[in-house]
Amino acid sequence: MKLVLIQPPIQDFYDTVIRLQPLGLAYLKASVKRHLPDWEVAIKDFHQGWSRRTISWPQELFYLRDYYPWPDQSPFSLFHHYYHFGAPFETIAEETALEKPDLVGISSLFSPYYREVLKCAEAIKSRLNCPIVLGGSHISAAPEMMLRHPAVDWVIRGEGEKPLVELIRAWQRQKGFEQVPNLGYKKDNQMIFNPLGDPYPLEDLSLPDFSDLDQEKYRYEKCPLCFIISSRGCPHRCSFCSVHSTFRHYQQRPVGDVLEEIRLRHRQGYRVFDFEDDNLTYHREAMIALCRSLIQAFPPGEIELLAMNGISYESLDAELLGWMKVAGFTHLNLSLVSADALVRKKNRRSQGLERYLNVVGEAARLEFKMVSYQILGLPEESLDSMLETLRLNAQLPVLLGASPFYLTPGTPIAETFPPRTGEDLFKARLTAMALETDHCKREDLYTLFVTTRIINFFKGLRFKEDLIRMEEALRQAREEGKRPARGAAIFEALFKERRLYAATKEGFKVLPRFQSKLFFNFWSRLSHIRTQEGKIIRLKHV
Repeated sequence: MKLVLIQPPIQDFYDTVIRLQPLGLAYLKASVKRHLPDWEVAIKDFHQGWSRRTISWPQELFYLRDYYPWPDQSPFSLFHHYYHFGAPFETIAEETALEKPDLVGISSLFSPYYREVLKCAEAIKSRLNCPIVLGGSHISAAPEMMLRHPAVDWVIRGEGEKPLVELIRAWQRQKGFEQVPNLGYKKDNQMIFNPLGDPYPLEDLSLPDFSDLDQEKYRYEKCPLCFIISSRGCPHRCSFCSVHSTFRHYQQRPVGDVLEEIRLRHRQGYRVFDFEDDNLTYHREAMIALCRSLIQAFPPGEIELLAMNGISYESLDAELLGWMKVAGFTHLNLSLVSADALVRKKNRRSQGLERYLNVVGEAARLEFKMVSYQILGLPEESLDSMLETLRLNAQLPVLLGASPFYLTPGTPIAETFPPRTGEDLFKARLTAMALETDHCKREDLYTLFVTTRIINFFKGLRFKEDLIRMEEALRQAREEGKRPARGAAIFEALFKERRLYAATKEGFKVLPRFQSKLFFNFWSRLSHIRTQEGKIIRLKHV
């Protein structure tokens, strides 16, 4: 008997290529092999390692044409072409059929890409007469809409290892489906959803099986990259986060187990380890213990540690940051969300601003590279509040990771909105800028989004002096190459003409939706920009 597990392609304006290793599927494969040793399991990644191809814009996104009108070659560019990232659906059906599976599982992690999941199921069903089960975060948040599709036989909500094993057993017996925890299935033209059960304890799970995954496809700065988790879930309850739809309880693995997994992966050739925990450093002492163990296990520079899913700064302090730096962490992805205390409170963010500033200062002293994430357009947040958060981070040694707000199903904040349609879920992506508020219109979102690109352009400049004026920064940019020189020219034109341009093959083209008045409102608040290296660019008006 054979199970094929599929990571599907996606369609969007852009793709995040370094965070695509299908860790969840690797855990599922390991669990099925452990509990059902007679089953063969194959993972097919139809997303990573395939070329992209340009496709037509979806009609639902035509309203964005004035926002992404040109193929922009400037450093401030956002998007223009719409792509299919991964294998064609016909190829997916063909390659899956060659595996001759008895059962197919498809991962559905992100709500805006649910259509690609269903197209995979349709294509496979056209070639094979075998059942298809879907799982993943989107299934946990919107199980009915996915199970309703005729190409879908079952869905699994929540953590999938135990339900998948029990589903296979029930299917082999052709009875007992009502006893499978977390399962959704169809019976007598009705959709039935079994109660959620307890998952396997995290410490009892077999290590994820990466044997089907080519190391060459998952790399970070040319080094083999391996995903790893030390915990599942998060104790916090942020209003915009859907983690609790999938992981109802926070679980942490023993430090020794995490260390042994990293040792194993190192022997297999991996050198970069990205912790995909939702709250990596929540248990501070356990994190320190892991860092100490890694320092003893590996010489300096032998491994690099990342946490690209983000780290809560609430649990960070000088001591923990010091241990993390010595252990091999090089970057910090911090989630500020907003500098406004009232906005943080409304969104159930307990972390304070003073703590954030202390963490950034200490991390800068330790020479961490930092990205700080801000959500633009949160319901009830004023435009002035968003500008102040941008101003704060522009003057700190962090890159700006601002993102337009999108409504994810299964989040507490989604409960305050009317029920989401399929089109709403399709547009639940930052590139869509779909949600406007009384305080922040789409033109505002777009302008602030582009403004972060402008600020990051200056934050990426390198110079010897501790402080230079903006004129010198622009001169240096013009000398660094064609693309930075374009950025300098467009920036100077913005100040002279109060219009922002895209750089195209036919020359500069006006970006009509950029709100210059809003940009200069923000710019007037700045005294300086601090680069990633902590250097200062003093602005002209100071």
